[in-house]
Amino acid sequence: MQKTHIIKKVLPGSIAEELEIEPGDKLLAINATEIEDIFDYQFLIQDIYIEVLVEKLDGEQWLLEVDKDVDEDLGIEFESGLMDEYRHCCNKCVFCFIDQMPPGMRETLYFKDDDSRLSFLQGNYVTLTNMSDHDVERICRYHLSPINISFQTMNPELRCRMLNNRFAGEALKKVDTLNQAGIRMNGQIVLCKGLNDGAELEYSIQELMKYIPNLESISVVPVGLTRFREGLYPLEPFDGQEAARVIDLIESYQKQCYDKYGTHFVHASDEWYILAGRELPEAERYDGYLQLENGVGMLRLLLDEFKEAMEEKRSQSVIPNPGIKGELSIATGLLAFPYIKRMAEELMQECVGLQIHVYPITNRFFGENITVSGLLTGQDLEAQLRGKPLGERLLLPENVLRSGEDVFLDDMTVGELEKALQVPVNIVKSSGCEFVQAILEQ
Repeated sequence: MQKTHIIKKVLPGSIAEELEIEPGDKLLAINATEIEDIFDYQFLIQDIYIEVLVEKLDGEQWLLEVDKDVDEDLGIEFESGLMDEYRHCCNKCVFCFIDQMPPGMRETLYFKDDDSRLSFLQGNYVTLTNMSDHDVERICRYHLSPINISFQTMNPELRCRMLNNRFAGEALKKVDTLNQAGIRMNGQIVLCKGLNDGAELEYSIQELMKYIPNLESISVVPVGLTRFREGLYPLEPFDGQEAARVIDLIESYQKQCYDKYGTHFVHASDEWYILAGRELPEAERYDGYLQLENGVGMLRLLLDEFKEAMEEKRSQSVIPNPGIKGELSIATGLLAFPYIKRMAEELMQECVGLQIHVYPITNRFFGENITVSGLLTGQDLEAQLRGKPLGERLLLPENVLRSGEDVFLDDMTVGELEKALQVPVNIVKSSGCEFVQAILEQ
């Protein structure tokens, strides 16, 4: 059965508008080729001459000839950005965070995607178990890069057990095909105590090094454990000594990789350094921050951006400035709290009339083992900030909200939090420069 793609919007002044394509029309084919999804569409419209087959609302089919510039878009938006249904994860990973979600939350929070196409579009990590030979062939043909892969372990048998999928070990062979085609990759290992740590982690790093340079980076992150784990695989959090051993192992391989390949390659997420009570690595060791979304180097980048922003304000004679006054508050997760507090104290030293309250928020909703600000809920913020000095405004990092919305994970809105705390809430982008600007603005 031929796939059809309903056109949602036609951009003003676009080629599609000139061709009298309208919302509700269906795109059937380009150059007599059926379109599976957005990647086929983007590939096929690159030519300077294309033939577009469209079905109008009355059922009439138009074959439209288009002369255009190379890579010029038609100006069409579809009902689904992917132009296809999202693929559901077929694994039952022992560490899956979604399985640790409480009941009663919005339905979209329970959807487990494992769609290689979202890896290119949104940076999602995929396990390869949902990827057919046809999918791999298309990635190689279109040379789609980079693809982000959740490896977890390079031991096929252990990978089958950790993903609860008998095909999970065999799926690793797809990495060889991608590597041979020159596809750039990034990887992730969610470390679970007693499963893929220790000697297993060392083996995985050694095996993954064989894919350098196409495999550009590997992040090692500790498993996130909520309080909702009844009936799930028994996993325990890492302690400070164990975190130190993980760091030592990773840093030993960073040195090997840098000496041999000129890249540090494998990276420990910020959580390991905080748990072990160690200083964060210098910026150069993050190889351009390839793994920021996994919390690798996020705090180092924040600190360095803050330092740069402060130096700029000093050069502009904005600070030191005793005339900058006021009282405000900042709330953040336990992970970032010491660093946010340090930055706030430096700002107060430069602006003696400024008072900043920094509050660490314990994650009682998901459990105290969850320390990142991106998983804080409105109800925890309200409960732990109520009655505390908040000043004229409360600053929150943007990652506490769902992307593109003013809603927390528990469906409380920013407006509801403002009403409950009786203070305006300012959402601040997660950069040191934005942090400084948000505080200094009067």
